[in-house]
Amino acid sequence: MAAEKNTSRRRFLLGGLGLGVAGVGALVLGWGVLPPRQRLHGSAPLPLQDGAVALNGWLAIQTDGTVILAMPRSEMGQGVHTALPMLVAEELDVPLASVRLIQAPMDKIFGNVAMLQDGLPFHPDDHGRVKALAQWTVAKAARELGVIVTGGSSSVKDGWGPMREAGASARAMLVSAAAALWQVPAAQCRTQDGEVLHPDGRRASYASLAQRAAAIDPGTPVLKLPRDFKLIGQPAPRRDTPSKVNGSARFGIDARPPGMLYAALHLPPRLGDTLSAFDAAPILAMPGVKKVLDLTPQLAQRSISCAAVVADTWWRAKQAAATLPTQWKAGPQANLSSAGVYAEFARLLDSEAGYAYHASGEVEGKAVQGMRQVSAEYRAPFLAHAAMEPVNCTAQVKNGKVMLWASTQAPGIAVDVAAKVAGVDAKDVSIEVLLLGGGFGRRLEVDMVAQAVAIALQCDGAPVQLVWTREQDTKHDMYRPAALARFAARLDEHGRIASWDNKSVSGSITHQFLQRNFGLPGAGPDKTTAEGEFDMPYEIANQRIAHVIADSAVPVGYWRSVGHSHNAFFKESFIDELAHAAGQDGVAFRRAMLAKHPRHLAVLDAAVAKAGTPPPGHAHGVALHQSFGSIVAQVAQVSVENGEIRVQRVVCAIDCGIAVNPNIIAQQMESAVLFGLSAALGGEITFKEGRVEQANFHDYPVLRMGQEPHVETIIIASAEHPEGVGEPGTPPIAPAVANAVFSLTGKRLRSLPLRLA
Repeated sequence: MAAEKNTSRRRFLLGGLGLGVAGVGALVLGWGVLPPRQRLHGSAPLPLQDGAVALNGWLAIQTDGTVILAMPRSEMGQGVHTALPMLVAEELDVPLASVRLIQAPMDKIFGNVAMLQDGLPFHPDDHGRVKALAQWTVAKAARELGVIVTGGSSSVKDGWGPMREAGASARAMLVSAAAALWQVPAAQCRTQDGEVLHPDGRRASYASLAQRAAAIDPGTPVLKLPRDFKLIGQPAPRRDTPSKVNGSARFGIDARPPGMLYAALHLPPRLGDTLSAFDAAPILAMPGVKKVLDLTPQLAQRSISCAAVVADTWWRAKQAAATLPTQWKAGPQANLSSAGVYAEFARLLDSEAGYAYHASGEVEGKAVQGMRQVSAEYRAPFLAHAAMEPVNCTAQVKNGKVMLWASTQAPGIAVDVAAKVAGVDAKDVSIEVLLLGGGFGRRLEVDMVAQAVAIALQCDGAPVQLVWTREQDTKHDMYRPAALARFAARLDEHGRIASWDNKSVSGSITHQFLQRNFGLPGAGPDKTTAEGEFDMPYEIANQRIAHVIADSAVPVGYWRSVGHSHNAFFKESFIDELAHAAGQDGVAFRRAMLAKHPRHLAVLDAAVAKAGTPPPGHAHGVALHQSFGSIVAQVAQVSVENGEIRVQRVVCAIDCGIAVNPNIIAQQMESAVLFGLSAALGGEITFKEGRVEQANFHDYPVLRMGQEPHVETIIIASAEHPEGVGEPGTPPIAPAVANAVFSLTGKRLRSLPLRLA
């Protein structure tokens, strides 16, 4: 079947990506020397109605002048349904309000190239040929894969080229159409607000020119220079705000196809347990219950072992599923404990050298008189995603076709897994991607899609909505990995870092993700494990940063800012320790190591200057970190009240390249700070006898409104390529707070979450 062919091709290319990281030359041979796949014209026409005319694979013009834009990225509160249309509207010279979104079809031109390219484990300061070749090769492979996915703070970064080219190309076609109509040189025409204008007063709307323009070859698109931007760089209001305020916005859980049934799961009590038996009779006798199903045989590795109850309302399904009599076979994780995880981490750090992601100079040279040795160990726990919208998916299997309604970050992967579970061709799977009530990486996973399709297969063509409970989501997540890190540094007689040795250990997200979703065995290094450690900007001559991958019995997944989320805490806290040991101010200590990094220095200085002096009884803590291409510095104002850490104010400075929409950037910094602060002060998933000990927000707390600090954002002006925004504000907040706590109390907190007791 075509679905199997697509899967085989994708596996081959993903395998090639792995070779590209370790040995780029092998992947370059053959197809690698050919030009990369274009991203302007799709393989099939856009799904249009009402006489709209497509001008390329991304956009079309309706008869009333509305611009139809195919949107391949999911909106989960990060503002991409505003920022990405701004790119097209800028180049096309139309008002932002005239752009209407439709869901992009499953076409390779919409694949996320930047996200896969950013997975290469190169240092940001590396500008060599090997890196350039690897980036080119992986970008080319990513175009062939065409994976439609939202993540890695990559949406604007990835759309910056193709979306602007789509707008510029369409504009050139419309100008050429008007010039031909008027028999004048195209260079004499200009565009404004959806019209082509001529100096003699003639004007024509895009709508009137679209049909004629569609037959014109635009040539190579000519993009605007930043000095000519009228929309990019302006704080445009979020386009999704009105519908979220008036309640008309549709999230995944709002899907209501006619005749829909509801499903709830009965999940294993411990990690790795397998359902061995259940008694359906008493459940089938309950009001509204339609079916009781064992999903384990259908789902194999695509889901944990589980049973499902289908009913006429979700409450009835939930109540019935909760009381289903079941028997479980214990799995290999039956004795798993948090203490055991950290003990194994310590053993691995003692016995394994790890993979060195970055090394320079000599870190183990002979001790020199006057040098001071400083060492420390840090750790971070597993974390749940805890998105507000419960995990859900609605599926219908009827007449050999599958229909999905889902709030997903990975529609391409969702379609693939639905096809496999239903045993149909991928082209027979349709998906409506609805708004996400938070994603944070949890909705990169498609276990809920596999479960919903497996249930719908047995419901005689009726659509079925599967909804997890909050407790199920907390106890059966793909968690942010726990980690343990050790540092050893030497300070010379002037208080400068003479050597830096850092080794950490954690599970590998990428290994597990590839196995879960593509059936590929995990192998080789995984950048996400060491990002935020090996790629630091500080100018230290002698350094070695290594990581040991631990085989994780706990399922792990991508969590907002991924490895940076804990590695920034490790690195920036230890930098502060060294500053204290050297008898220096933490800011001055950092500044001295950034002489060749003016952008980092400017961000740090801006945050510190804006923060000013803390009021009496408070202290400032500072952290500087680069992630997803953006540089962020944060100053946290902290007090300790009745033994509890309170954060009153956070000043956040960011250099993310060209600021497409400053309003959204500020919102995302606020969001990221609060998300990271929730984890820093209370986030922790622990295990005892194979069970997760947390269940809901009473024991897995998120920041309440009364605990939220005032966040002030400074956006550094830049003409560089846009970089990530959704995640870079999260990593610096934990070390900034920890460093402030040390300044205030003299206690060095080396473990997350931060607790004084």
